[in-house]
Amino acid sequence: MTISKLALPRRTFLRGMGTAVALPLLDAMVPAATALANTAARPATRLGFVYIPNGVIQEQFVPAATGAGFSLSPTLSPLAPVHDRLLVLSGLAHRQADSFGDGNGDHPRATAAWLSGVHAWERRGRIGPTAIKLGTTADQIAARELGQATALPSLELVLEKPTAISCDSGDCFYSNTISWRDPTTPLEMEPHPRVVFERLFGDGGTAADRRAQARQAGSILDSVTEEALSLERTLGPSDRNKLSEYLDSVRDLEQRIGRAEARDDQAEIDLPDRPIDIPEDFEEYATLMFDLTALAWQADVTRVTTLMMARETSPRTFPQIGVPDQHHTVSHHRDDPDYMARKAKIDLYHVSLLSRFLQKLRATPDGDGNLLDHSMTVYGGGIGNGNLHEHTNLPCLVAGGGGGRLKGGRHLAYPEDTPMTNLLLTVLDKAGVPAEKLGDSTGLLNTRPLSGV
Repeated sequence: MTISKLALPRRTFLRGMGTAVALPLLDAMVPAATALANTAARPATRLGFVYIPNGVIQEQFVPAATGAGFSLSPTLSPLAPVHDRLLVLSGLAHRQADSFGDGNGDHPRATAAWLSGVHAWERRGRIGPTAIKLGTTADQIAARELGQATALPSLELVLEKPTAISCDSGDCFYSNTISWRDPTTPLEMEPHPRVVFERLFGDGGTAADRRAQARQAGSILDSVTEEALSLERTLGPSDRNKLSEYLDSVRDLEQRIGRAEARDDQAEIDLPDRPIDIPEDFEEYATLMFDLTALAWQADVTRVTTLMMARETSPRTFPQIGVPDQHHTVSHHRDDPDYMARKAKIDLYHVSLLSRFLQKLRATPDGDGNLLDHSMTVYGGGIGNGNLHEHTNLPCLVAGGGGGRLKGGRHLAYPEDTPMTNLLLTVLDKAGVPAEKLGDSTGLLNTRPLSGV
């Protein structure tokens, strides 16, 4: 670390025409001649939660061996480059997603319980015709603590357009989000990259407003270039490289979003004002949203993110990987080998997208390490066996170093029906977020296998 007499505030922005671009952690943000300047920087831990719907093929997902040095399962094989930062956890359950006599609704209840550990009340049931009630989710508990130091307390994303989907309860309300600020306040998951980008780095109203703003300002970086160059002259070589790489990544995202918008405008130019920007290609879409997450963490705009790969009962098809069937359909495979193979392909594809994100985090410097070192990403869903709608043996892994608090490279098997909320409580604890209880939690998971001490 190169320390100069310059000491930038940790929350430093480049400001242009209606734009504020937050900067990543630079060496110059560590005050010279202080105790911190003589020690390794310790950036705050970032927390991410990534949801997958419709369960998994258990035999392909869960590794055969437990403990350290385990071999990755077929579905988890794309995670080989980050194996050392990977914890796979089996035996966890969300029993609060069970029916309890409510009848159908396993998919919405799975979504609702995943970060809350609370049984979802049926909207038209026992507490009124339009009432809702759940519980504060783990991400929002974290946001209350970690979000005090960032521009956005949290960021909620979904990789699916806001279209009507079928569900087995007749009421899909609980399928639309995994994030609840309190028991009666669900948070909307944002599907549009342009809206996300402007939430992070600039204002935007309607689609027409955003296009007009883009024409006026040119680009976000164009409006702050002069200030960036001025700041760059005051920085050391290491910080200049960091700043250049960061601004390059911002511009790259702008250009990719712009290309997606151009295709969309050409295809549907006569449509009225509406949200745009979603790439037609799912892999491009997912990569873009994951990159926005990484950029938000890098700039420390937010430290808490949630992302839904899709909603439960999603009708998405995957012809690009040889699965033309709808995801929900193949999840009900009835033990047919052909359908199980198709579902396993989808599971593998989702993990490959996660792996690219994690590798990007590892390649992004942050303080004395990288973003993967200083983050924890919980990946999984509220259904284990999609064919049977079971909420046991959930697909679950945690990736990242947690700021030195997690030891990876292990498959940890817990007793059957161990509440997944115990894991969430433990992750919050590792992030320095106090929480005595979450939903049906019974306490922290065994901290010895999680921390490695």
